[in-house]
Amino acid sequence: MTSHSSDFNNDLDRVLADLQEQKFLIVSSRRRNGLIIYKPHHAEFAGPGALVGSIIDPDAVGLVPVGNWSISPPQNEGDRQRAILMRRQWIVLFNRTTTHSDPYNRVKQILTQFENWFDPETVTQIPDEAIARLVGVLPKTVTEVRHAGDW
Repeated sequence: MTSHSSDFNNDLDRVLADLQEQKFLIVSSRRRNGLIIYKPHHAEFAGPGALVGSIIDPDAVGLVPVGNWSISPPQNEGDRQRAILMRRQWIVLFNRTTTHSDPYNRVKQILTQFENWFDPETVTQIPDEAIARLVGVLPKTVTEVRHAGDW
């Protein structure tokens, strides 16, 4: 949640359970952070200001925090509505990024995007599996692109 509930931020199992229970949570818009949400057959990224939980994520099966992550419940209906719009914007952005037919280009594009949002060290900490699920490629492809270093 917020700084007065730091234990909540570090408890991925509790956050995952909250998502599965369709609770409303918002990724902090005041930090460079996000949450990669594993679904049964893919993953989605919820960046700063985005809603997580609700009817969007009951099928979440795992989470990968990115950056100095923090989430909290919305304070009011206006917060919730803004967070829904932000989640939609993140989905649209990722759809644009993942439209390339070449899997190497998809990986390069998402890594470049992540480096625009976060520092290089944060990007290297994102598991290959998470990147692969986000863009629909094998983890081996992500490893190859990262080792080639041409993104």
